[in-house]
Amino acid sequence: MSFGFVLGNGVSRLELNLQTLKELGPIYGCNALYREFAPTVLVSTDKPISESIQHSGYASEHRMYTRKPIPGLGAHRVPDDYFGFSSGPIAVALAAIDQNRAVYLIGFDMGPTAGDRFNNVYADTEFYKKSSARPTYTGNWVKQLQRVCKDFPDVGFFRVMGKTTAAIAELRGIKNLAAMQMEDFQNRINNTKDL
Repeated sequence: MSFGFVLGNGVSRLELNLQTLKELGPIYGCNALYREFAPTVLVSTDKPISESIQHSGYASEHRMYTRKPIPGLGAHRVPDDYFGFSSGPIAVALAAIDQNRAVYLIGFDMGPTAGDRFNNVYADTEFYKKSSARPTYTGNWVKQLQRVCKDFPDVGFFRVMGKTTAAIAELRGIKNLAAMQMEDFQNRINNTKDL
């Protein structure tokens, strides 16, 4: 079975060694992840950061998707079915389109930090809100993830639950989406390599 790993930028993903994941399967990431780690696929939908990434030369050397690629800089256009989606759900869809039969969502915290503040690895950096800001509304991400799961009924999706990952009632009951505790996920990738 092929495994794909989709990295959101919630702080729970800091609990993982990304190099370990890279040995197990393709990694799909979002936005500023490229600053420190080159995933197999990068998705960036917000115009300012997307254009910055493309102008950096990253998209000419790596597989990147955005809504409106700048001609000649190498980025690909987001698939039409997911054109209006946010970066994370698009990355999940691309992992399924690439025929990964099991897709693990890591750092899809979709809730605040312990201090009820903006939950993002890149808070306080260019293109991101301050760490003291209120949490981002996640209702659109929930609806988009529901749609991706429905579009790919033969794919098993697993949302890895870290210390700052919010329980989302609307994601319960989706037949092909399960929650997996971070400790269990880490044990599997570090010891048994059996996902």
